[in-house]
Amino acid sequence: MQPALLPLFPLRVVVFPRISLPLHIFEERYKEMIGEAIQRASEFGIVLAKEDGIVNAGCTVVVEKVLKNYADGRMDILTRGVRRFEILGLNEDKSYLRGEVEFFDDDEPGPGPADLREKALAQYRGLAETGELRSGEPVLSDPQLSFQLAQAVQDLDFLSLLLRNRSEPQRLKQLADYLARLAPKLREASRMRKMAPLNGHSSAPPGISG
Repeated sequence: MQPALLPLFPLRVVVFPRISLPLHIFEERYKEMIGEAIQRASEFGIVLAKEDGIVNAGCTVVVEKVLKNYADGRMDILTRGVRRFEILGLNEDKSYLRGEVEFFDDDEPGPGPADLREKALAQYRGLAETGELRSGEPVLSDPQLSFQLAQAVQDLDFLSLLLRNRSEPQRLKQLADYLARLAPKLREASRMRKMAPLNGHSSAPPGISG
């Protein structure tokens, strides 16, 4: 049975339902929290940590696999996002933060319109062609395709807005527009990286002295 208070893990990351996230656990309080989650096969919440506190919405994850245990109690784990929540109140009775939360999903469940899905997917594939995209292959059968495509984005504030948005069509449109603006920047970054070896002081190939 899910506890009334959800353990919270503030991180500089935004996770979405059904998306994998590897974590390295080293702080004592989070060793305790993760140990309990593994023992109980229960969820804990990941919330975006900012300079002035935590964002009041996040996503629960479950530990799918313990990748490595270290002698000092540290561990590498693989988690997967489960469900989104809003924080109603905080509790600091334990060494780690817990929250009274309310879970939510989209107001109208189901996939977005085909044209919006294709538009967002086309922008995602365009980014992949630049060679600058460092994210997993999206699961196209996911009815909330926006969560899969969001792996291409590193802007945490934008990702936090997506997480809280309860409309798949709106998220797809926001993503398509964002990725369209991002593509030229990544293409330029790719071009500059390829040009870098040509901008040195010598025309000789690396490793060959004149």
